[in-house]
Amino acid sequence: MIAYIDSSALLKLYVDEPETALASEIIHRHQVWAAGRHTLVEVRRNLARLLQDDELTTARRAFSEDWQNIAVVELDEPTCDLSAELAERTGVRALDGLHLGAAAIAGADDGLPIVTFDRRLKDAAQSLGWTVLGA
Repeated sequence: MIAYIDSSALLKLYVDEPETALASEIIHRHQVWAAGRHTLVEVRRNLARLLQDDELTTARRAFSEDWQNIAVVELDEPTCDLSAELAERTGVRALDGLHLGAAAIAGADDGLPIVTFDRRLKDAAQSLGWTVLGA
C-alpha cells in the first residue's frame, strides 16, 4: 500500500508534536511512501528550526535513513506545470501546489491517499476529490 506523505506529516516522525502518534500510525500503515523532491528541503529546514544539538543530529539521521526509501517524485517540467495548474485551480501557496502536483503524479487522481496535517493542503486535495488522511 502506497501513500503520498507531505512534509507536515513526515516531520511529525522526528519532532514530538501533538499529532505525532496519529501521524506515525497513519504513515506506518503504508508500506511505500511517496513525496515530492521539495519535501527534503521542507523537512530538513524545519528540523533545523525546531531542534538543536543531539536531538537535531538524531532526527536528521533518522530522516536521512527514511528518505532513502521514499519514492521521490521529481520536480521536473511536467510536474511543475501540473503543480502550477493545480495551485491556480485551488488557490494554494507555491509549496502546497508542488505537493499537489507531486501527489497527482504519484497517483492521487487514482485513489492514492495523501497524508497531511496541513489544513490548507487538506482542503485543496479534498476539493479535487482526493483521499486525505491526517488533519
